[in-house]
Amino acid sequence: MIDKSTFDNRTALFHTFGCKLNFAETSTVARMFAEKGVRRITPGETPDFIVINSCSVTDLADKKCRQAIRSLNRRFPDAAIIVTGCYAQLKSDEVAALPGVKIVAGIDRKLELCDFVEKWSAEHQPLSIVGDSKDIRSFMPSCSRGDRTRYFLKVQDGCDYWCTYCTIPKARGRSRSGTIEQIVGQAREVAAEGGKEIVITGVNIGEFGKGREDNFLELIKELDEVDGIERYRISSIEPNLLTDEIIEFVAKSKRFMPHFHVPLQSGSDVVLKLMRRHYDTALFASKMKKIRETIPDAFIGVDLIVGARGETEEEFAKSKAFVESLDISRLHVFTYSERPGTRALEIEHVVSQEEKHRRTRQMLAVSERKLEEFTRRFMNTVRPVLLEHPRAGHPLSGFTDNYLKVEINGVEPAKAKALDNTIADVVIGHPINERESVEAKLISK
Repeated sequence: MIDKSTFDNRTALFHTFGCKLNFAETSTVARMFAEKGVRRITPGETPDFIVINSCSVTDLADKKCRQAIRSLNRRFPDAAIIVTGCYAQLKSDEVAALPGVKIVAGIDRKLELCDFVEKWSAEHQPLSIVGDSKDIRSFMPSCSRGDRTRYFLKVQDGCDYWCTYCTIPKARGRSRSGTIEQIVGQAREVAAEGGKEIVITGVNIGEFGKGREDNFLELIKELDEVDGIERYRISSIEPNLLTDEIIEFVAKSKRFMPHFHVPLQSGSDVVLKLMRRHYDTALFASKMKKIRETIPDAFIGVDLIVGARGETEEEFAKSKAFVESLDISRLHVFTYSERPGTRALEIEHVVSQEEKHRRTRQMLAVSERKLEEFTRRFMNTVRPVLLEHPRAGHPLSGFTDNYLKVEINGVEPAKAKALDNTIADVVIGHPINERESVEAKLISK
Protein backbone atom coordinates (compact mmCIF):
# COMPACT_ATOMS: atom_id res chain seq x y z
CA MET A 1 0.00 0.00 0.00
CA ILE A 2 1.51 3.34 -1.07
CA ASP A 3 1.71 6.06 1.57
CA LYS A 4 0.06 8.96 -0.26
CA SER A 5 1.89 11.49 1.89
CA THR A 6 5.04 10.49 0.04
CA PHE A 7 3.50 11.80 -3.18
CA ASP A 8 0.78 14.33 -2.42
CA ASN A 9 1.57 17.83 -3.69
CA ARG A 10 4.92 16.65 -5.02
CA THR A 11 6.28 17.47 -8.45
CA ALA A 12 8.28 15.50 -10.98
CA LEU A 13 10.34 16.04 -14.08
CA PHE A 14 10.40 13.21 -16.64
CA HIS A 15 13.27 12.95 -19.11
CA THR A 16 13.40 10.33 -21.87
CA PHE A 17 16.28 9.21 -24.06
CA GLY A 18 16.23 6.93 -27.08
CA CYS A 19 13.49 5.18 -28.96
CA LYS A 20 9.73 5.60 -29.33
CA LEU A 21 9.35 2.58 -27.05
CA ASN A 22 11.01 4.51 -24.21
CA PHE A 23 8.67 7.47 -24.76
CA ALA A 24 5.65 5.18 -24.55
CA GLU A 25 6.94 3.67 -21.31
CA THR A 26 7.75 7.05 -19.76
CA SER A 27 4.19 8.15 -20.45
CA THR A 28 2.91 5.14 -18.51
CA VAL A 29 5.26 5.88 -15.59
CA ALA A 30 4.15 9.54 -15.54
CA ARG A 31 0.50 8.45 -15.34
CA MET A 32 1.36 6.20 -12.38
CA PHE A 33 2.96 9.10 -10.55
CA ALA A 34 0.00 11.36 -11.38
CA GLU A 35 -2.39 8.80 -9.88
CA LYS A 36 -0.42 9.10 -6.63
CA GLY A 37 -0.71 12.88 -6.58
CA VAL A 38 2.53 13.84 -8.30
CA ARG A 39 2.23 16.43 -11.06
CA ARG A 40 4.68 17.39 -13.79
CA ILE A 41 6.60 20.60 -13.14
CA THR A 42 5.81 23.75 -15.05
CA PRO A 43 8.53 26.18 -16.23
CA GLY A 44 10.28 27.80 -13.28
CA GLU A 45 9.32 25.11 -10.77
CA THR A 46 11.67 22.80 -8.89
CA PRO A 47 10.92 19.05 -9.00
CA ASP A 48 10.89 16.74 -6.01
CA PHE A 49 11.56 13.74 -8.25
CA ILE A 50 13.44 13.43 -11.54
CA VAL A 51 12.68 10.26 -13.51
CA ILE A 52 15.12 9.45 -16.30
CA ASN A 53 14.30 6.69 -18.80
CA SER A 54 17.73 5.98 -20.27
CA CYS A 55 19.13 4.60 -23.53
CA SER A 56 22.32 2.65 -24.18
CA VAL A 57 22.26 1.92 -27.89
CA THR A 58 25.66 3.64 -28.39
CA ASP A 59 28.53 5.04 -26.35
CA LEU A 60 27.15 8.48 -27.18
CA ALA A 61 23.78 7.51 -25.68
CA ASP A 62 25.51 6.51 -22.43
CA LYS A 63 27.43 9.78 -22.41
CA LYS A 64 24.30 11.87 -22.96
CA CYS A 65 22.57 10.10 -20.07
CA ARG A 66 25.50 10.77 -17.74
CA GLN A 67 25.68 14.42 -18.80
CA ALA A 68 21.94 14.87 -18.26
CA ILE A 69 22.05 13.33 -14.80
CA ARG A 70 24.94 15.57 -13.74
CA SER A 71 23.30 18.65 -15.25
CA LEU A 72 19.94 17.99 -13.61
CA ASN A 73 21.62 17.35 -10.26
CA ARG A 74 23.40 20.72 -10.49
CA ARG A 75 20.14 22.50 -11.35
CA PHE A 76 18.01 20.67 -8.79
CA PRO A 77 20.35 19.43 -6.03
CA ASP A 78 17.49 18.59 -3.65
CA ALA A 79 15.58 16.42 -6.14
CA ALA A 80 15.70 12.63 -5.93
CA ILE A 81 16.90 11.25 -9.26
CA ILE A 82 15.40 7.93 -10.38
CA VAL A 83 17.04 6.20 -13.36
CA THR A 84 15.60 3.28 -15.31
CA GLY A 85 15.91 2.04 -18.91
CA CYS A 86 18.66 0.31 -20.88
CA TYR A 87 21.64 2.24 -19.47
CA ALA A 88 20.43 1.53 -15.94
CA GLN A 89 19.97 -2.15 -16.79
CA LEU A 90 23.39 -2.60 -18.38
CA LYS A 91 25.51 -0.39 -16.11
CA SER A 92 23.63 -0.11 -12.85
CA ASP A 93 26.73 0.41 -10.67
CA GLU A 94 27.96 3.21 -12.92
CA VAL A 95 24.55 4.90 -12.82
CA ALA A 96 24.20 4.49 -9.06
CA ALA A 97 27.51 6.30 -8.53
CA LEU A 98 26.37 9.42 -10.36
CA PRO A 99 25.51 12.48 -8.25
CA GLY A 100 21.92 12.79 -7.06
CA VAL A 101 20.87 9.27 -8.10
CA LYS A 102 18.74 7.70 -5.36
CA ILE A 103 17.06 4.85 -7.23
CA VAL A 104 18.26 2.65 -10.09
CA ALA A 105 15.56 0.34 -11.50
CA GLY A 106 15.90 -2.40 -14.09
CA ILE A 107 14.14 -2.45 -17.42
CA ASP A 108 11.35 -4.67 -16.07
CA ARG A 109 10.77 -2.73 -12.84
CA LYS A 110 9.31 0.49 -14.24
CA LEU A 111 5.80 -0.31 -13.03
CA GLU A 112 7.19 -0.54 -9.48
CA LEU A 113 8.85 2.88 -9.38
CA CYS A 114 6.25 4.33 -7.02
CA ASP A 115 6.92 1.48 -4.58
CA PHE A 116 10.64 2.15 -4.77
CA VAL A 117 10.10 5.86 -4.15
CA GLU A 118 8.05 5.06 -1.07
CA LYS A 119 10.77 2.75 0.25
CA TRP A 120 13.50 5.31 -0.40
CA SER A 121 11.42 8.06 1.20
CA ALA A 122 11.02 5.97 4.36
CA GLU A 123 14.61 4.76 4.64
CA HIS A 124 16.62 7.41 2.75
CA GLN A 125 18.99 4.72 1.55
CA PRO A 126 19.94 4.45 -2.16
CA LEU A 127 18.19 1.61 -3.98
CA SER A 128 19.40 -0.46 -6.93
CA ILE A 129 16.89 -3.02 -8.14
CA VAL A 130 18.31 -4.57 -11.31
CA GLY A 131 18.00 -8.26 -12.12
CA ASP A 132 19.43 -10.41 -14.89
CA SER A 133 17.80 -9.60 -18.21
CA LYS A 134 17.60 -13.27 -19.16
CA ASP A 135 15.06 -13.74 -16.37
CA ILE A 136 12.71 -11.00 -17.59
CA ARG A 137 9.34 -12.44 -18.60
CA SER A 138 6.84 -9.66 -17.88
CA PHE A 139 5.38 -7.32 -20.49
CA MET A 140 4.71 -3.70 -19.54
CA PRO A 141 1.77 -2.26 -21.53
CA SER A 142 2.51 1.32 -22.61
CA CYS A 143 0.94 3.97 -24.79
CA SER A 144 2.11 7.57 -25.06
CA ARG A 145 1.10 10.83 -26.61
CA GLY A 146 2.75 13.61 -24.65
CA ASP A 147 2.64 16.79 -26.72
CA ARG A 148 2.41 14.88 -29.98
CA THR A 149 -0.61 14.31 -32.19
CA ARG A 150 0.33 10.68 -32.82
CA TYR A 151 0.18 8.00 -30.14
CA PHE A 152 2.89 5.37 -29.73
CA LEU A 153 1.50 1.97 -28.76
CA LYS A 154 3.89 -0.67 -27.44
CA VAL A 155 2.93 -4.18 -28.57
CA GLN A 156 6.16 -6.12 -28.00
CA ASP A 157 9.41 -5.94 -26.02
CA GLY A 158 12.77 -7.72 -25.96
CA CYS A 159 14.60 -9.54 -28.74
CA ASP A 160 15.96 -13.05 -29.34
CA TYR A 161 18.17 -12.21 -32.32
CA TRP A 162 21.53 -11.34 -30.68
CA CYS A 163 23.04 -9.47 -33.61
CA THR A 164 26.77 -9.13 -32.96
CA TYR A 165 26.76 -5.31 -32.68
CA CYS A 166 23.70 -4.93 -30.46
CA THR A 167 23.15 -4.75 -26.69
CA ILE A 168 19.35 -4.55 -26.77
CA PRO A 169 18.68 -8.26 -26.00
CA LYS A 170 21.02 -7.98 -23.00
CA ALA A 171 19.27 -4.80 -21.86
CA ARG A 172 15.63 -5.65 -22.57
CA GLY A 173 15.60 -9.43 -22.30
CA ARG A 174 13.80 -12.05 -24.33
CA SER A 175 11.03 -11.37 -26.81
CA ARG A 176 7.60 -11.04 -25.24
CA SER A 177 4.39 -9.26 -26.14
CA GLY A 178 0.97 -8.21 -24.98
CA THR A 179 -2.21 -9.99 -26.00
CA ILE A 180 -4.35 -8.94 -28.94
CA GLU A 181 -7.22 -8.21 -26.55
CA GLN A 182 -4.98 -6.00 -24.41
CA ILE A 183 -3.52 -4.06 -27.35
CA VAL A 184 -6.90 -3.56 -29.05
CA GLY A 185 -8.29 -2.31 -25.73
CA GLN A 186 -5.57 0.34 -25.57
CA ALA A 187 -6.33 1.39 -29.15
CA ARG A 188 -9.98 1.84 -28.19
CA GLU A 189 -8.88 4.04 -25.27
CA VAL A 190 -6.90 6.20 -27.70
CA ALA A 191 -9.97 6.54 -29.91
CA ALA A 192 -12.05 7.52 -26.88
CA GLU A 193 -9.51 10.29 -26.12
CA GLY A 194 -9.90 11.61 -29.66
CA GLY A 195 -6.65 10.18 -31.03
CA LYS A 196 -6.53 9.75 -34.78
CA GLU A 197 -3.16 8.08 -35.42
CA ILE A 198 -1.26 5.28 -33.67
CA VAL A 199 2.31 4.17 -34.33
CA ILE A 200 2.79 0.50 -33.44
CA THR A 201 6.12 0.12 -31.69
CA GLY A 202 8.34 -2.42 -29.94
CA VAL A 203 11.86 -3.82 -30.09
CA ASN A 204 11.11 -6.50 -32.70
CA ILE A 205 7.41 -6.14 -33.45
CA GLY A 206 7.38 -8.85 -36.10
CA GLU A 207 7.86 -11.33 -33.25
CA PHE A 208 4.53 -10.33 -31.70
CA GLY A 209 2.84 -13.45 -30.34
CA LYS A 210 6.02 -15.55 -30.31
CA GLY A 211 5.39 -18.65 -28.22
CA ARG A 212 1.62 -18.33 -28.70
CA GLU A 213 -0.85 -19.13 -31.46
CA ASP A 214 -1.45 -15.52 -32.55
CA ASN A 215 0.90 -13.35 -34.61
CA PHE A 216 1.53 -9.81 -35.87
CA LEU A 217 -0.71 -10.16 -38.92
CA GLU A 218 -3.65 -11.17 -36.73
CA LEU A 219 -2.95 -8.20 -34.44
CA ILE A 220 -3.02 -5.60 -37.20
CA LYS A 221 -6.18 -7.12 -38.66
CA GLU A 222 -7.91 -6.64 -35.31
CA LEU A 223 -6.56 -3.11 -34.88
CA ASP A 224 -7.87 -2.22 -38.33
CA GLU A 225 -11.40 -2.75 -37.00
CA VAL A 226 -11.16 -0.23 -34.14
CA ASP A 227 -13.60 2.59 -34.84
CA GLY A 228 -12.31 6.11 -34.34
CA ILE A 229 -8.69 5.44 -35.24
CA GLU A 230 -8.08 6.74 -38.73
CA ARG A 231 -4.40 5.93 -39.14
CA TYR A 232 -1.91 3.28 -38.05
CA ARG A 233 1.77 3.18 -38.88
CA ILE A 234 4.04 0.16 -38.46
CA SER A 235 7.35 1.17 -36.92
CA SER A 236 10.56 -0.74 -37.61
CA ILE A 237 9.94 -4.34 -38.68
CA GLU A 238 12.65 -6.85 -39.63
CA PRO A 239 12.71 -7.71 -43.37
CA ASN A 240 12.57 -11.46 -42.70
CA LEU A 241 9.42 -10.90 -40.59
CA LEU A 242 7.77 -8.53 -43.06
CA THR A 243 5.73 -11.14 -44.87
CA ASP A 244 4.02 -10.68 -48.22
CA GLU A 245 0.72 -11.16 -46.37
CA ILE A 246 1.46 -8.16 -44.14
CA ILE A 247 2.33 -5.99 -47.15
CA GLU A 248 -0.80 -7.09 -49.00
CA PHE A 249 -2.97 -6.44 -45.95
CA VAL A 250 -1.60 -2.90 -45.54
CA ALA A 251 -2.32 -2.27 -49.22
CA LYS A 252 -6.03 -3.06 -48.82
CA SER A 253 -6.60 -2.09 -45.17
CA LYS A 254 -8.92 0.68 -44.06
CA ARG A 255 -6.55 2.39 -41.65
CA PHE A 256 -2.93 1.29 -42.15
CA MET A 257 -0.89 3.93 -43.92
CA PRO A 258 1.39 3.32 -46.94
CA HIS A 259 4.51 3.59 -44.79
CA PHE A 260 7.18 1.05 -43.85
CA HIS A 261 10.38 1.30 -41.85
CA VAL A 262 12.70 -1.66 -42.44
CA PRO A 263 16.23 -2.10 -41.01
CA LEU A 264 18.87 -3.09 -43.55
CA GLN A 265 22.02 -2.26 -41.50
CA SER A 266 24.35 -3.12 -44.38
CA GLY A 267 24.11 -3.59 -48.12
CA SER A 268 26.99 -6.08 -48.03
CA ASP A 269 26.23 -9.77 -47.60
CA VAL A 270 29.65 -10.26 -46.01
CA VAL A 271 28.90 -7.66 -43.35
CA LEU A 272 25.34 -8.90 -42.83
CA LYS A 273 26.76 -12.34 -42.08
CA LEU A 274 29.29 -10.87 -39.64
CA MET A 275 26.41 -9.01 -37.97
CA ARG A 276 24.43 -12.26 -37.75
CA ARG A 277 21.42 -10.71 -39.40
CA HIS A 278 18.58 -13.03 -40.43
CA TYR A 279 18.48 -12.18 -44.15
CA ASP A 280 20.67 -11.28 -47.11
CA THR A 281 20.52 -8.48 -49.67
CA ALA A 282 18.51 -10.61 -52.09
CA LEU A 283 15.72 -11.07 -49.55
CA PHE A 284 15.81 -7.40 -48.62
CA ALA A 285 15.62 -6.31 -52.27
CA SER A 286 12.67 -8.64 -52.83
CA LYS A 287 10.79 -7.03 -49.92
CA MET A 288 11.42 -3.53 -51.28
CA LYS A 289 10.21 -4.65 -54.69
CA LYS A 290 7.08 -6.24 -53.20
CA ILE A 291 6.21 -3.04 -51.31
CA ARG A 292 6.75 -0.83 -54.34
CA GLU A 293 4.74 -3.10 -56.67
CA THR A 294 1.89 -3.52 -54.17
CA ILE A 295 1.81 0.04 -52.76
CA PRO A 296 3.49 2.35 -55.30
CA ASP A 297 3.09 5.50 -53.16
CA ALA A 298 4.52 3.95 -49.98
CA PHE A 299 7.19 5.75 -47.99
CA ILE A 300 10.01 3.31 -47.20
CA GLY A 301 12.51 4.28 -44.53
CA VAL A 302 15.61 2.13 -44.11
CA ASP A 303 18.08 1.87 -41.20
CA LEU A 304 21.75 1.58 -42.08
CA ILE A 305 24.88 1.17 -39.94
CA VAL A 306 28.09 2.60 -41.39
CA GLY A 307 31.63 1.67 -40.42
CA ALA A 308 30.88 -1.61 -38.63
CA ARG A 309 33.72 -3.99 -37.88
CA GLY A 310 34.44 -6.02 -41.00
CA GLU A 311 33.23 -3.29 -43.37
CA THR A 312 36.29 -2.96 -45.58
CA GLU A 313 36.43 -0.32 -48.29
CA GLU A 314 35.29 -2.95 -50.78
CA GLU A 315 32.31 -4.02 -48.64
CA PHE A 316 31.34 -0.39 -48.04
CA ALA A 317 31.34 0.19 -51.81
CA LYS A 318 29.04 -2.85 -52.22
CA SER A 319 26.75 -1.54 -49.48
CA LYS A 320 26.53 1.91 -51.05
CA ALA A 321 25.85 0.49 -54.51
CA PHE A 322 23.11 -1.78 -53.14
CA VAL A 323 21.41 1.07 -51.29
CA GLU A 324 21.54 3.27 -54.39
CA SER A 325 19.83 0.49 -56.37
CA LEU A 326 16.81 0.39 -54.05
CA ASP A 327 13.62 2.34 -54.70
CA ILE A 328 13.33 3.64 -51.14
CA SER A 329 12.43 7.01 -49.64
CA ARG A 330 15.01 7.73 -46.97
CA LEU A 331 17.93 6.30 -45.00
CA HIS A 332 18.38 6.56 -41.25
CA VAL A 333 22.17 6.41 -41.05
CA PHE A 334 23.93 5.35 -37.85
CA THR A 335 27.69 5.46 -37.34
CA TYR A 336 28.85 2.19 -35.80
CA SER A 337 29.71 2.42 -32.10
CA GLU A 338 31.67 -0.20 -30.15
CA ARG A 339 29.61 -1.74 -27.37
CA PRO A 340 31.25 -3.65 -24.51
CA GLY A 341 30.24 -7.29 -24.30
CA THR A 342 29.15 -7.63 -27.93
CA ARG A 343 30.54 -10.31 -30.24
CA ALA A 344 31.35 -7.69 -32.83
CA LEU A 345 34.52 -6.97 -30.84
CA GLU A 346 35.85 -10.33 -32.00
CA ILE A 347 35.83 -9.16 -35.65
CA GLU A 348 39.32 -8.09 -36.67
CA HIS A 349 38.86 -5.35 -39.27
CA VAL A 350 38.29 -2.02 -37.50
CA VAL A 351 37.24 1.15 -39.36
CA SER A 352 38.88 4.37 -38.16
CA GLN A 353 36.70 7.16 -36.77
CA GLU A 354 37.73 9.46 -39.60
CA GLU A 355 36.73 6.83 -42.18
CA LYS A 356 33.44 6.14 -40.37
CA HIS A 357 32.54 9.82 -40.61
CA ARG A 358 33.51 9.96 -44.28
CA ARG A 359 31.31 6.97 -45.09
CA THR A 360 28.47 8.38 -42.99
CA ARG A 361 28.54 11.61 -44.99
CA GLN A 362 28.38 9.64 -48.25
CA MET A 363 25.36 7.65 -47.10
CA LEU A 364 23.62 10.78 -45.82
CA ALA A 365 24.08 12.30 -49.27
CA VAL A 366 22.42 9.22 -50.78
CA SER A 367 19.56 9.62 -48.31
CA GLU A 368 19.05 13.27 -49.25
CA ARG A 369 18.84 12.36 -52.94
CA LYS A 370 16.41 9.52 -52.26
CA LEU A 371 14.13 11.74 -50.18
CA GLU A 372 14.08 14.53 -52.73
CA GLU A 373 13.39 12.11 -55.59
CA PHE A 374 10.55 10.49 -53.63
CA THR A 375 9.08 13.86 -52.63
CA ARG A 376 9.12 15.21 -56.19
CA ARG A 377 6.99 12.29 -57.36
CA PHE A 378 4.07 13.85 -55.54
CA MET A 379 4.40 17.52 -56.48
CA ASN A 380 1.06 18.99 -57.59
CA THR A 381 -0.83 15.98 -56.27
CA VAL A 382 -3.38 15.92 -53.45
CA ARG A 383 -2.63 13.96 -50.25
CA PRO A 384 -4.45 13.72 -46.89
CA VAL A 385 -2.54 15.20 -43.93
CA LEU A 386 -3.05 14.79 -40.19
CA LEU A 387 -2.51 18.37 -39.03
CA GLU A 388 -0.64 19.08 -35.81
CA HIS A 389 -0.79 22.06 -33.48
CA PRO A 390 1.93 24.47 -34.58
CA ARG A 391 4.67 25.61 -32.25
CA ALA A 392 4.98 29.35 -31.71
CA GLY A 393 6.55 30.98 -34.74
CA HIS A 394 6.19 27.89 -36.91
CA PRO A 395 3.73 27.14 -39.72
CA LEU A 396 0.91 24.64 -39.56
CA SER A 397 2.36 21.22 -40.35
CA GLY A 398 1.66 17.52 -40.43
CA PHE A 399 2.36 14.28 -42.26
CA THR A 400 0.69 12.92 -45.36
CA ASP A 401 -0.59 9.36 -45.44
CA ASN A 402 2.73 8.37 -47.04
CA TYR A 403 4.80 10.24 -44.45
CA LEU A 404 5.79 13.41 -46.25
CA LYS A 405 6.20 16.19 -43.73
CA VAL A 406 4.35 19.25 -45.02
CA GLU A 407 4.42 22.89 -43.95
CA ILE A 408 1.42 25.12 -44.67
CA ASN A 409 2.08 28.85 -44.47
CA GLY A 410 -0.47 31.64 -44.22
CA VAL A 411 -2.96 29.94 -41.91
CA GLU A 412 -4.24 32.25 -39.18
CA PRO A 413 -3.44 31.08 -35.62
CA ALA A 414 -7.09 30.65 -34.66
CA LYS A 415 -7.77 28.49 -37.71
CA ALA A 416 -4.54 26.55 -37.18
CA LYS A 417 -5.63 25.74 -33.62
CA ALA A 418 -9.04 24.60 -34.84
CA LEU A 419 -7.40 22.32 -37.42
CA ASP A 420 -5.21 20.55 -34.84
CA ASN A 421 -5.69 16.75 -34.96
CA THR A 422 -7.87 16.88 -38.06
CA ILE A 423 -7.23 15.30 -41.43
CA ALA A 424 -7.36 17.60 -44.44
CA ASP A 425 -6.37 17.42 -48.11
CA VAL A 426 -3.39 19.46 -49.31
CA VAL A 427 -1.70 20.09 -52.62
CA ILE A 428 1.97 19.08 -52.44
CA GLY A 429 4.46 21.76 -53.49
CA HIS A 430 8.25 22.09 -53.56
CA PRO A 431 10.61 20.31 -51.15
CA ILE A 432 12.20 22.40 -48.38
CA ASN A 433 15.45 20.46 -48.31
CA GLU A 434 17.06 22.06 -45.30
CA ARG A 435 14.11 20.93 -43.13
CA GLU A 436 13.31 17.70 -44.98
CA SER A 437 9.81 19.06 -45.47
CA VAL A 438 7.64 20.04 -48.39
CA GLU A 439 5.54 23.13 -49.00
CA ALA A 440 1.82 22.46 -49.23
CA LYS A 441 -1.40 24.34 -49.81
CA LEU A 442 -4.49 23.59 -47.75
CA ILE A 443 -7.58 22.76 -49.76
CA SER A 444 -10.47 24.57 -48.08
CA LYS A 445 -13.43 22.38 -47.24
